[in-house]
Amino acid sequence: MRLDQWLWAIRVYRSRTVAVDGIRAGHVRVNGEIAKPARELRPGDRIDVRVGPLLRQLEFIAAPPRRVGAPMVPDFARDHTPPEAIHRAKEESRNQPGFRARGTGRPTKRDRRKLDNLPS
Repeated sequence: MRLDQWLWAIRVYRSRTVAVDGIRAGHVRVNGEIAKPARELRPGDRIDVRVGPLLRQLEFIAAPPRRVGAPMVPDFARDHTPPEAIHRAKEESRNQPGFRARGTGRPTKRDRRKLDNLPS
């Protein structure tokens, strides 16, 4: 199976186009080497994928017949990402300017002004 199809099928990227863009940008390595979107994967291949601040370390197990639901992903990929890295990436995303905690509702007019005045 092609690398871009596999990354899309196991829900690492939301579309194949985004997967191809991530691979071409150098965010994906297979067995430590920069890969191309059409790279054929074999069982046991180690795939390092940078998604935002997180570096996910995956192992190719099998090729799914189509895009699979989240509960079925472990049948096709083994995740070797350390839990500390996942926790650290979540903390970094919460500390970004403009982050609003879930359930806080819509921003008020005052909140919008603060967001608009943030440096870009």
